[in-house]
Amino acid sequence: MTKALQLVQYMGSRWLARATAPLARNWAPHSHLLVARDYAGWTLDVEAQAVMQICRRLRVPVASGAWTSACRNQAVFHVDQFVLLDPPDWGTHRVGLAYYHGVPGSGLPEFDRVFDNLRRRHERIARVQVSHAAMRDVVLGSGIAPDKVRVIPIGFHRDWFRPPTPHQRRRARERLGFPAHARVVGSFQKDGVGWGEGFEPKLIKGPDVFVETMKRVRARVPELHVLLTGPARGYVKRGLEAAGIPHRHVRLRTYRQTAAMYHALDAYVVSSRQEGGPKAVLESMATAVPLVSTKVGQATDLVRHGQNGCLVEVDDVEGLAHWTEQALADESFRSVLLAGGARTAAENCYEAQGSLWRDFLETLVEVR
Repeated sequence: MTKALQLVQYMGSRWLARATAPLARNWAPHSHLLVARDYAGWTLDVEAQAVMQICRRLRVPVASGAWTSACRNQAVFHVDQFVLLDPPDWGTHRVGLAYYHGVPGSGLPEFDRVFDNLRRRHERIARVQVSHAAMRDVVLGSGIAPDKVRVIPIGFHRDWFRPPTPHQRRRARERLGFPAHARVVGSFQKDGVGWGEGFEPKLIKGPDVFVETMKRVRARVPELHVLLTGPARGYVKRGLEAAGIPHRHVRLRTYRQTAAMYHALDAYVVSSRQEGGPKAVLESMATAVPLVSTKVGQATDLVRHGQNGCLVEVDDVEGLAHWTEQALADESFRSVLLAGGARTAAENCYEAQGSLWRDFLETLVEVR
């Protein structure tokens, strides 16, 4: 989505909220959930829209966060904990937020600042969504009451992420220029500092680990190719080029286009040192792509090693390389991972999360 269109949508929502403010003033107290969006069309915006869709299925009145200043005594939900970098004036609203990642003491000042503001203002917050149990423990370290925190994995749209047909798989690989014999490993993320070329690595995402892993896999699997998406991938691309590993970097226009990228893959590797999700855990399972991941984020809760994916310790290059090779070469092992992954994906798509969100919303919104 272009910045211009993003601005138009955001301003349009603000105008609509102001124009209809008299209606909002008649809402019963805490009867509506106002979901803050960034209108960027990427992961956080998709998550916000998914929450709104779930609310509608649950018959919970929901509206854009643009209404926040137009009414009083409602419930506001932020899908990004970084709202705590500069907390807004929530007035009389009840407040909920998602806190997906950001362990204090990681060497990133924004993580420390967000956590410090959570510690200072947790009594003002009614509900916190975390994506995995380890982050729940981190959030509880702020002093927030345990009954305010709920674990809800970052889901995915079942209609967007599906296993490809043989025709879809063949066409995806042809469009991307991969030879028929290629064994393609995917990495879809932002792992460089800033929004430029990204030659400076964002080490929390493990781009150095990914490059070293691919070097070892290439030594054992000569037909290895790598598919990258996302901005700021310069560090990884430079490392793959130096190692002589064929790769393709695709810049997508919308997040939804990510689904078709999985159709070209034989395996997906997560090499991060910290994560909130990543969304790729469930997306790869849903699209019949074997997952090999470090023990980070919701992978620690969702992945059962050898049953629906592969898990190794953070920074374990040899472990990542070994299990990636196994996923590429051993068809019986691959079949086990895919069958287990399909079950895990079905249990954790947005469409299956209704009961989790009903519980989460219970003390935020009073449905009459």
